[in-house]
Amino acid sequence: MSDKTVPLTISVAEAGEKYFGISRNAAYAAACRGDIPTIRIGRLLRVPVRAMERLLDSVGQRSVAA
Repeated sequence: MSDKTVPLTISVAEAGEKYFGISRNAAYAAACRGDIPTIRIGRLLRVPVRAMERLLDSVGQRSVAA
């Protein structure tokens, strides 16, 4: 595995910062509302990168079509 490999999941805080520029608390609130897709592994809450990118792609397509 190379150093340039994109991770399959990232933390909720990382997703909030990377995709929306929001704080850790705001990211967890968005995840609780279902605005950020998450999976639970034991006690760990993670964001699947592909699901997040599909969500953002679909929002862009809907606004263009409207």
